[in-house]
Amino acid sequence: MTKIKSDIEIARASKLKPISNILKRIKVPDKSSAFSPMGRHIAKINFEYLDKLNKKKDGKLILVTAISPTPAGEGKTTTSVGLTDGINKIGKKCIVCLREPSLGPSFGMKGGAAGGGYAQVVPMEQINLHFTGDFHAITSAHNLLSALIDNHIYWGNKLNIDDKRIVWKRVIDMNDRALRFVNINTKGVAKKFPREDGFDITVASEVMAIFCLANSIKDLENRIGNITIAYNKNNKPIYAKDLDAQGPMTVLLKEAIRPNVTQTLEHNPAIIHGGPFANIAHGCNSVIATKTALKLSEFVVTEAGFGADLGAEKFLNIKCRKSNIKPSCVVIVATVRALKMHGGLEKNELQKENLIALKKGMINLQRHIENIKKFGLEPVVAINHFILDTKKEIKEILDFCKNQNVEVSISTHWANGGRGAIDLAKKVIKICKKNKIKKFNYLYSEKLSLWKKIEKIAKEIYRANKISAPDNIKKELTNFEKNGYRNLPVCIAKTQYSFSVDPKLKGAPVNHEIPIREVRLSSGANFIVVVCGSIMTMPGLPRVPAANKIKLNKKGETEGLF
Repeated sequence: MTKIKSDIEIARASKLKPISNILKRIKVPDKSSAFSPMGRHIAKINFEYLDKLNKKKDGKLILVTAISPTPAGEGKTTTSVGLTDGINKIGKKCIVCLREPSLGPSFGMKGGAAGGGYAQVVPMEQINLHFTGDFHAITSAHNLLSALIDNHIYWGNKLNIDDKRIVWKRVIDMNDRALRFVNINTKGVAKKFPREDGFDITVASEVMAIFCLANSIKDLENRIGNITIAYNKNNKPIYAKDLDAQGPMTVLLKEAIRPNVTQTLEHNPAIIHGGPFANIAHGCNSVIATKTALKLSEFVVTEAGFGADLGAEKFLNIKCRKSNIKPSCVVIVATVRALKMHGGLEKNELQKENLIALKKGMINLQRHIENIKKFGLEPVVAINHFILDTKKEIKEILDFCKNQNVEVSISTHWANGGRGAIDLAKKVIKICKKNKIKKFNYLYSEKLSLWKKIEKIAKEIYRANKISAPDNIKKELTNFEKNGYRNLPVCIAKTQYSFSVDPKLKGAPVNHEIPIREVRLSSGANFIVVVCGSIMTMPGLPRVPAANKIKLNKKGETEGLF
């Protein structure tokens, strides 16, 4: 019996091409003004070259999303890479645009995020660890602002900042629940200014959101300046620009903001840039990366984090609205295994055929299909094939999709790379050519009140029958509107595992309640974060973290990272 290679073994055995060769395929010239090599297999594209692309026509954008995630795995990134390789396989030019993995999940519960099997982006180890240092730059820029706030208070507090109304926490790119609430200035020279602070994970930072929504370095700087950091004793907002923070923060980000280019195992270009979480942020790679790819290729495949109720909803309502880009097709990734979990099975029960659980779990896929259609978009279902999937189970999904009047493809890209996604590629391109961008619409109007926007998402996407919030939260939303932020979109932070706020409630629950625990103004990113249920903006590590298996072997190679 042939041993199945692990993802890291497959990645390590691949022969990568020089990054200049990869860039030549999309006509990026081998000149220092066009890109800067970051070693032999990674490069950053320079803004001098990006500015020259503005007159080029955009390619077609394909959004990859998925059913609600389960411990069985759905393979959204793997499908994004496989689809890209499949489109290139049939003679079309295609670039994949992905987010950079966070160290939190890599050492926590999820593990690496560079695809899997024979549908990966490489060099896998660098991508999953420090990569080009972008996240460290974002962490440093964010924490510089924190240092400037406390320094301003220490030296006399000219802005009259109310230290009980500082809304800017610190960040670190790691899961560390012990840092959610910390007391600072308890000893030493600053002990006259004690206060409660806390940490979020870097990927939940507003700087990360701004980084991924900015259209240029100048736009980045302006947005940073508009970050609301605190309120004064007269309840007036204090902005980052009041501390002259936008200049030095932008300096820390000037290299990071350039898009990173790597390659797939089949040597197709991959742009990997930015990485906000979708369960607590907006869950998409940078606008700069997406727009760059659209200028350089006929087709661009990008993904949105977690299930379509989170990542895709935010991609369509926030990223598309802010950047004026629109997808031509949406791919919803599903697996037999995950659908059976939504039908009530536990992870250790998935190896056996179970058509009853599969049929019951199909309601989750149906909900996501219905939701995508509400945006005027045509979805394609990609069945990410596993070796233990039976013919009867596959037929069940094929018949279901036929009844839903949506295209469906059995994709074997994990085992066969681009060759296993050719059928999916053909169906996606067919829809891209058929669909008219003009049909695309947002779920809600900017003119709606913030409460109504939250309610619209809760009722139409999650199928809740009500949203609830204590009076102080409602008052805060009203104050946001009075201060001129009524027209902003809302970014819901909730569990990724369910349409509800209960992660154990699988399938497609209806008539549940969405309780709002907190609201945050992201005036630089230009959206309102709405924290629901028990979701945390600083995750904790699981009982047995992935970090326990990660180590260097005798050859000095990384083990345990998938």
